[in-house]
Amino acid sequence: MISSNGLICFTNCLLPLEDGSLVQRDLWIDERRGTILDAQRTFFLRKERPDRVIDLKGNVLSPGFMDIQINGAYGFDFSVYDGDDEAYRQGLKTIAERIVETGVTSLVPTIITQEKSLYPKLLHLLRPLSLANSAALLGWHAEGPFIQLAKRGAHAPQFLVPAHERFASFEAVYGTDNLADQEDWLMAEGSDVDSVGVRIITAAPEIDGVMPAVDELVKRGVVFSIGHSIATTDIATHAVQQGARLITHLFNAMPQLHHRDPSIIGLLGASPHLSVPFALPPSGSSSVSHLRGGSLSRRLGTKSAQALLESPKPTSEAFDDLETPPQTPLLRATTSDLSLVKGKAADMAFERPFYELIVDGIHSHPNSVRLAYSAYPEGCILITDAMKILDPHLKDGVHEWRDGKRFVKEGDKLYLEGTDTLAGSVVTLDKCVRNFSRFTGCSLGEAIKCATFNPAKCLGIENKKGTLRPGADADLVVLDRQGNVLSTWVKGQEVWKKD
Repeated sequence: MISSNGLICFTNCLLPLEDGSLVQRDLWIDERRGTILDAQRTFFLRKERPDRVIDLKGNVLSPGFMDIQINGAYGFDFSVYDGDDEAYRQGLKTIAERIVETGVTSLVPTIITQEKSLYPKLLHLLRPLSLANSAALLGWHAEGPFIQLAKRGAHAPQFLVPAHERFASFEAVYGTDNLADQEDWLMAEGSDVDSVGVRIITAAPEIDGVMPAVDELVKRGVVFSIGHSIATTDIATHAVQQGARLITHLFNAMPQLHHRDPSIIGLLGASPHLSVPFALPPSGSSSVSHLRGGSLSRRLGTKSAQALLESPKPTSEAFDDLETPPQTPLLRATTSDLSLVKGKAADMAFERPFYELIVDGIHSHPNSVRLAYSAYPEGCILITDAMKILDPHLKDGVHEWRDGKRFVKEGDKLYLEGTDTLAGSVVTLDKCVRNFSRFTGCSLGEAIKCATFNPAKCLGIENKKGTLRPGADADLVVLDRQGNVLSTWVKGQEVWKKD
């Protein structure tokens, strides 16, 4: 039912604000334009009241959830391409249409490390797309191939590469068109110019040539995320100073916290004004950047290195192959990559990066989740990192998977049949929000912020998504007081409702 003047008023509801508070207030939207309205301004300028009033009976009216790292769902894997463009697009459409039942109204499809020739095709297919009555696809998140072998997770080791040619290496892998300036990229053939355009790259800043490329990537409108890395605190800090804005699935696929060198995790505790000189290697030392061949052998021994290279890859891309004990991480910075003057204090303003958390109670212990949030609540972003088997209707039991393998589902846990090997995430984002509130003790409004405003702000789209600001897209999710999804709206239209 469409109101005659296109105006809808949601009343008797709680609205989550950008500071995490919940306030009782009405919300007006224009269902024809698909935008949120300034109620007072609309009333006084148009001299109209909404023809349609929806009583939400005291429930929460939130911005739609955003998942900025998801590998697939409902049987479709973003990283699998069999040469059929139409079949791939249909898979995208299926996920976009069905995932709204979890409160997600925007997502960033994520692909893990691929054979080089596949990137230009896949990234072109993953350009921004808005479909009627479904979640918006905001662009792409490329996780790899410029990542650390020792922290590769499920990424195929034979496809991991260094960036010897710096930014040119990224262009050679992803395709020049896909790394064009953001405005040119959005206007390119095949993109939906009505959509917000997002590009995220997860890479390890210690890999040869990656650090010098960060600045140019950021200038092109790419969100650079530190992940699958064994970077020291010095390297991770400098990557942020170069423009890195995000940490990929905090705690997973990175060194554990050590008090003398807290590595990537330590960025959450960084001071706004760095005053400690960076520790640089002795003059003449060489970079140990890719942990392959001789460098890997020197660190682990020839037999151990060979075993790592030949070991079966784990099925969850976020988990480690190589356990990194609490210790100073394996790498030191090189003078050429860091471009720092030895002994010079970095007395400059420092903005801590956003960080992702998979809050399924499996990838990270609840205490770790609370610790991270306590250290830096403003940077917390909830993600699913879900595999193609994400489906809230999938029953527990044994299910067919791929390559003749089967998995056992027990709630949010997935195991390969006959083993105790975890097979990735199937948690939904609405459940992450509920878990997060329970794990940390924060309010529902504060948990909602980590799945709405924080990811939007990280991506620089907080005026359009993840917010209830006037002029933003009317992407909304109605939740009960426990955070369960009751209905989902996209661009002012109800696209899903709980029976």
